[in-house]
Amino acid sequence: MTSTAATPARSDRPKLSPTGPISEARAAQLKAANINPRTGLATDYLNHFNEAVMLLEMVPDMPECAEDFLSWSPLSYAEHFWASNFRARDLAIEAYETADPKIRAEFDRITDSMTSILTAVGAAMREAQQDKTRATLADQATGWVKPLVMQAAGVINGASEANVEQIMAN
Repeated sequence: MTSTAATPARSDRPKLSPTGPISEARAAQLKAANINPRTGLATDYLNHFNEAVMLLEMVPDMPECAEDFLSWSPLSYAEHFWASNFRARDLAIEAYETADPKIRAEFDRITDSMTSILTAVGAAMREAQQDKTRATLADQATGWVKPLVMQAAGVINGASEANVEQIMAN
């Protein structure tokens, strides 16, 4: 997967109030597109990180998968949707852009952490000379990123921090 240039937001799309209530019709439209109407976020973006985790999980048993992981590159929320076949990608990007700033900031903080971890692990894997070292890096990164994916899913689904911590404990 390769990174694409960020595409500017279209000005011809109707804008939502970032913090105002949405109509029932709008909520139904978002829900039908698999976008949480309360948060304005779609779980589809997490596929970008789950792909990296899946590749990392394969590295200990199949060291050649490290090269597949190394081809992974970070994508922003909008970049992910522009590069995907998500049927409501314009709606997903618009909903993200107009999401409550506090929710979006928490979501961005978590996804930025995942991106930083995966980028750093990729750099370390490129330097590693032995498969065992790459496997150790992959295992550690998986342990760090998987809980963050769950936290991001919690934000997307409107779960409180306490709920996310409870999920993580089980």
